[in-house]
Amino acid sequence: MCADKTILVTGGAGFLGSYLCESLLKAGNDVLCLDNFHTGSRKNIAHLLDDRRFELLRHDVTVPLVAEVDEIYNLACPASPIHYQLDPVQTVRTNVQGALNLLDLAVRGNAKIFQASTSEVYGDPHVHPQVEGYFGNVNPVGPRACYDEGKRCAETLFFDYHRQYGLDIRVVRIFNTYGPRMRADDGRVVSNFIVQALRGEPITIYGDGSQTRSFCYVDDLIRGFISLMDAPSTVPNPCNIGNPTEFTMRELATLVLELTGSKSQLVERPLPQDDPTQRRPDISRAKKYLDWEPAVELREGLAKTIAYFEADLTSGEDAPKARPLPAPVRARARSAALNKETV
Repeated sequence: MCADKTILVTGGAGFLGSYLCESLLKAGNDVLCLDNFHTGSRKNIAHLLDDRRFELLRHDVTVPLVAEVDEIYNLACPASPIHYQLDPVQTVRTNVQGALNLLDLAVRGNAKIFQASTSEVYGDPHVHPQVEGYFGNVNPVGPRACYDEGKRCAETLFFDYHRQYGLDIRVVRIFNTYGPRMRADDGRVVSNFIVQALRGEPITIYGDGSQTRSFCYVDDLIRGFISLMDAPSTVPNPCNIGNPTEFTMRELATLVLELTGSKSQLVERPLPQDDPTQRRPDISRAKKYLDWEPAVELREGLAKTIAYFEADLTSGEDAPKARPLPAPVRARARSAALNKETV
């Protein structure tokens, strides 16, 4: 990684963003961490606040901003269904208007820009494993569309800015990622299973538990981010980053029970609408062009994540539940003049 750059990380106080800020600082860069704290937490970046090369800005990406930076990593958007469905309109705004604002910033400053996209752009796939050339099977009017289609539109904007303005873009499609600093209430399967097991509550499996996911430990994912950002501009985009080892939900629940020693029972619940039945990345592109593949096995990563949640739940510092931005804030975000106001 090249050092001594000024790098903007949006969503920098979130689960993934905080690890990215940490890695960029360790490499000797100045980091501007931007977050509106809708789902991010100051706790995630508290250990970075005394670093003279770290700056925290409370701001919403739907409001334009002015900054002089060399690189931009756009991670701003709630990533779990519970959170992004609380305010689906704001989720779309964050994905689309946020992308536009950051792309304009990159054009003005000739900055390289990175988009954290998602495997959800593949929807409930008919192609397995998912390759980057697959166009997906997404319901554009379902309850998940605010996130799925928002991310798809953001990708469109990134590639249009590349074609129209010659902008240097990098687009990663993230597959299921887990690790310490996940929120206990984020509704994603790894955190759900661990928290329920530690509390001795029934572990809720949606459907019959045969649907599959592939789980990438956060350290591996961040290494993939930086590898793509630092790669030559000739590397093809988008690029899947995830772990190609596939597990059923029932297998994951059984492993969590084993590692926690919990006596929780497995309870089946109806499968949510448009929930994918399969999810596994083809990472041939990342292997070929980035020399990247995951190194942390699920058992090892879960043990670290369980230890984090054990400490977090014992301390009583569970993160507060995310809530929609208040209407006045949303209105202010729509009408604020350039860099005049933050939320």
